[in-house]
Amino acid sequence: MSRLFLAPVRSLKLSPVLSLGRKAFSSASVRLQTVEPKETKETKETKTTHFGFRDVAENEKESLVHNVFANVAGSYDIMNDAMSMGIHRIWKDEFIRNMAPGPGTKLLDVAGDIALRFLDFCKNIHRDSTASVTMVDINPHMLEEGKKRFQKTQYAHTNQANFLVQNAENLEAIPDASVDVYTIAFGIRNCTHVDRVVKEAYRVLKPGGRFMCLEFSKVDNPVIGKFYDIYSFDIIPTLGQVIANDRDSYQYLVESIRQFYSQDEFAKIIRDAGFSTVGKGYENLTFGVAAIHSGFKM
Repeated sequence: MSRLFLAPVRSLKLSPVLSLGRKAFSSASVRLQTVEPKETKETKETKTTHFGFRDVAENEKESLVHNVFANVAGSYDIMNDAMSMGIHRIWKDEFIRNMAPGPGTKLLDVAGDIALRFLDFCKNIHRDSTASVTMVDINPHMLEEGKKRFQKTQYAHTNQANFLVQNAENLEAIPDASVDVYTIAFGIRNCTHVDRVVKEAYRVLKPGGRFMCLEFSKVDNPVIGKFYDIYSFDIIPTLGQVIANDRDSYQYLVESIRQFYSQDEFAKIIRDAGFSTVGKGYENLTFGVAAIHSGFKM
C-alpha cells in the first residue's frame, strides 16, 4: 500500500495573491473523501442460474453441462432407458406421429434424438427420400455419437443428414426462415437461457413452421409423483454408478428435471416467443413424467 509522507518545507515569500490564496485555503476546513469507483459490468453482481439444485454463475453452466454430457455420451441411450424406465422410446414414437412430417420436410433436430425416427417415418409412410435433417448439438462428444449411430443406417451415405456443432441459444449457421420443423428432445432443460432457445427456433422456422419439444415435466398424479421421486433420487443415481461409473452426472440429470418449468410455464415461454399454440400447447405423457410441447409460427 502506498503511503503519503509529509516533510517540512522551507518558508517561502509569497506574492499577495498567493498569500491570500493560502489564507483562504488554511481558513477552510479540509476533508478527505473516498471516491467510490463507478459501477461497471465487472463490478455488478454476477447473474446466477441453476445447475441441478446448485446455484452457479450463468457463464459457468454451459461448461458444467458440457462435462456431464461428455461423460455420458457413450451410454446416452442406456441413460435414457434408466431415466424413463425404457418408456422414452414410446414417447418418441408418439412425438413423430404427432409431428406427421410430409415428403420433403426439412427438419432441424437440436440434441439429435429425433432425426432417425423422422427419416424412417418419411420413408415408411411416404416412400420419401427427399426429407432431410440437420442435427445440432453444442457438445462435440454427443454429436460424434450421433454420427456413429447414423453410420449403421441406410442414411449413412446419403445427403439426407448432416451434423453441426452449434449452441441452441445462437444458431449462427442456420439461416432465418430455413426449416419446416424444429425439434428438441430431452435437451432444452440443460440450456442456460430457455427463452433464447425458443426465440432462435422461431427465427429459423419458415412461416407456418412448427416448434416441437419433448421434455421431462411435472407429474400430475400425487401417488405416481411419490413413486417417481423415489425412483428418481434413490435408484437413477445408483444406476448411473453401476452403468457408467458416474453417479454425479445422473444426479444432476434428475435434479435438472425438477428444476425445469411446469407444463403451463413452458407453454407461456413458447407463446411469448411468438408461437401460436393449440389448446394448452402441450400433451402430457405417462401422467406428466414427460410432455410434448408444440407451437406454430404463423
